Order: sequence, then structure tokens, then C-alpha cells
Amino acid sequence: MQLSTKSRYGTRAVLDISIHGKDGPVTLNAISKRQNISKKYLGQIVNQLITAGILESVRGPQGGYLLAKTPKKLKLGEIIRTLDGSVAPVRCVDNPKLCRRTSKCVTREVWIQMKNSIDAVIDSVSISDLMKRQEEIDCL
Repeated sequence: MQLSTKSRYGTRAVLDISIHGKDGPVTLNAISKRQNISKKYLGQIVNQLITAGILESVRGPQGGYLLAKTPKKLKLGEIIRTLDGSVAPVRCVDNPKLCRRTSKCVTREVWIQMKNSIDAVIDSVSISDLMKRQEEIDCL
């Protein structure tokens, strides 16, 4: 399983906004330049994050984007699932009706464990945690 560029870029954008948005909204241009992400693609990602209630938009000359939640309450898993959907390695994990072998499939049990493990990790990491890690790296 690999995360899409949407999830990776979306996470970077949210982290950028959390770090640089302490004094006010962060513009798409600023995020795009700092993160080296196409402004057009970033705009699509940001719109999904706004719709999901992760980011909020501030209009006007001093406008831009802010977190809609505190960094401590915003989990990495919420961003990933918003942009990529489920982290299940196979579709039958989330929808057992897709396969008539579900009740007899021992490998599905492993796929469920994989999904649960991934969910546990990404739901244990907050944006606040990532901010602290970024600060440590920047201080080196």
C-alpha cells in the first residue's frame, strides 16, 4: 500500500499552515513555494480539506487558510482518509459483501489486522506531534 501524492501533499500543506498560520491565514502561494507543490494541485487538495472541516478559508486581501481544529485534536489519519479514503489493503475489508468468500477467507483476517494497525498509527499522530518533530529537525 502506498499513500497518494494527495495525502502526502495534503499533510505537508496542513503542517505548513499549522506552523506558519500562528499569526494569521496562510496563502496558497506561500504554501506552494515552501512545499514545492503545484499551486493548481494544491488548490484542489485544500478544497477537499475545507469540505472535510480540516481547514477553513479566510477571504480578503489578508486571506488564506487556517486550521479548523487545534493541531492537538487534528490527527494524521483524518487527513489521509479525507484525501485517500480507507487505508484497507483490499476492498473486502471495508465491504465484506464484495466477495462471496469473505466468511471462509483466512487472508482477509490478515488484511483486517493490517488496516487496524495502520489506523492505530495514523490516528495516534497529531499535527501537534508533527509540528514538534519539525521544530526539532529545524533546530539541528
